[in-house]
Amino acid sequence: MRAQILKEIGLPLVLEEVSKPSPTSDQVLIRVHACGLCRTDLHIVDGELPPPKLPLILGHQIVGEIEKIGSDATGYNIGDKVGVPWLGQTCGKCPYCLAGRENLCDNAIFTGFSRNGGFAEYCVAHFRYIFPLSFPVADLNIAPLLCAGMIGYRALKMAGRAKKIGFYGFGSSAHLLLQVARAQGKEIYAFTRPNDTEGQRSALKLGAKWAGDSEMMPPEPLDAAIIFASVGALIPGALKALCKGGILITAGIHMSDIPSFSYNLLWGERVIRSVAHLTREDGEEFLTLARNTKVHAEATSYRLEEVNMALDDLRQGRLSGSAVISILT
Repeated sequence: MRAQILKEIGLPLVLEEVSKPSPTSDQVLIRVHACGLCRTDLHIVDGELPPPKLPLILGHQIVGEIEKIGSDATGYNIGDKVGVPWLGQTCGKCPYCLAGRENLCDNAIFTGFSRNGGFAEYCVAHFRYIFPLSFPVADLNIAPLLCAGMIGYRALKMAGRAKKIGFYGFGSSAHLLLQVARAQGKEIYAFTRPNDTEGQRSALKLGAKWAGDSEMMPPEPLDAAIIFASVGALIPGALKALCKGGILITAGIHMSDIPSFSYNLLWGERVIRSVAHLTREDGEEFLTLARNTKVHAEATSYRLEEVNMALDDLRQGRLSGSAVISILT
């Protein structure tokens, strides 16, 4: 099969012919149709996360069709369309797993990081950590739901009953979660990069109550804020925008250093929380919600040969919505 291979951190991926993987007894073999590009992929390539397995096939927002089923894998049939997320497997025995907090498992396996992912024509996945898909839309528009959507949904859940919520960074996750939040009757205030008028127009078109750049204060105090951008310098300003008792959620797997800030920004029972990965329950809830509310993922398609171009477009902020690698066309 053809696959894009990360051989060394900091270098472009290399398109090669490699052996098609074989599923173990608890895995399925999936013919990849499309795979979304996530900022986590960029963090891996740029060396901003702990070292992954190398060589590595990146990609963890996979939509495909089951081609082969391991002897112990149940609940699926050949030809079923499924989605593969970032969380690829957990131990099922540690205190975190037993408490329903499998996203914190110390022995977790992650798709496109500790196990090969979807920037290839085929991949394997554990049968308990994939999702059946039944969306009446193109695979290109389903793929971003499998991480940008699911991780964003976990962050939104952490906001609890918050009515007025700020989204800092208006990329793939934010444009999906704005649609969900609006369906739940929440008011969204979108913060973009300075001078990103196109992003602000997009947010307003999707139903944001207000849009401005990240250096501005919203017209009224916020109940909660979610930082999607991997920029630690956004935290003091986001805290300043919160009302007393407000919640600040950081939704990325990586963030640049947070500058020091005055304690009075945190005082008043404001809370800072991070999101770590996702659980299968998050995924099931979000896919049901996305299907029922007809969430639309704006996506730009790239061929497998163009993965490095897509990574650079994401790095330079040239994308609107999500980037998706279309493999089966």
